[in-house]
Amino acid sequence: MPPDAASKYVEVEGLRLHYLEQAAAEPVLLLHGWPTSSFLWRNLIGPIAEHNRAIAIDLPGFGRSDKPLDASYSFRYYDRVLNGFLDAIGIDATGLAVHDLGGPVGLYWASQNPERTRKLALLNTLVYARPSWAVIAFVAAARTPGVRSWLASPSGLARAMRIGVHDKSRLTDEVIRGVQEPFETKEARRALLKAGTGLHPGGFKESSAGCPRPTSPSGSCTANGTGSLPDVAKTMRRVASDVSAPPEITALPDCGHFLQEERPADVARILADFFR
Repeated sequence: MPPDAASKYVEVEGLRLHYLEQAAAEPVLLLHGWPTSSFLWRNLIGPIAEHNRAIAIDLPGFGRSDKPLDASYSFRYYDRVLNGFLDAIGIDATGLAVHDLGGPVGLYWASQNPERTRKLALLNTLVYARPSWAVIAFVAAARTPGVRSWLASPSGLARAMRIGVHDKSRLTDEVIRGVQEPFETKEARRALLKAGTGLHPGGFKESSAGCPRPTSPSGSCTANGTGSLPDVAKTMRRVASDVSAPPEITALPDCGHFLQEERPADVARILADFFR
């Protein structure tokens, strides 16, 4: 946890949700993806919090938040949870930075709640309904008996992180443990797999058609080609051509999917400047 960030919990729809928070200015909500948590944002919260209220949530099924096995982990489910979370901590509208699976979750929420969305930053994420071969392979693996158990195992999670970085030295034993720790139990790993496969293609169509809207301007995209999402640069170029106010696209060379682990200072500076 960042030294100055507070670790907090709040209850939403009977779920105990964990989040990190620092400072008290205009809010910025940070959404992680699979298989990470608010831990992914630990090195960025401080710089963002110099001018904003930085909030990194553990989505249901991840991190220190509850991991219900009876949840749908659908777009509508996450939409309700995010609205309830923001209501519970007293936020009417917020900036939004999203990564990986947090992208479709956040984009859908923004498309349904444009009045609550101030600014949007996309980091190596999914936007459109037609997925890449890498996403198709992941979903198939997460649903295949035997393979799925390994995918969510400590060794599988370590492998997922190593695939997602260019500079392997950035993944210290401490970082790997930080990713593995929330999924020590069999039930937690089952929830992780369910959370990774619960989003229906129809939700992608809704979110890509409705967000960013003119009422939630300034989409800032940080993009580069990665093994985890090989077509992310193409996706970001398409986003730039689809929205009314084309965003600035920043490509970080020699950097993998987990930008926050490999180039934390650069990404923190980009986001801090954007949301300030």
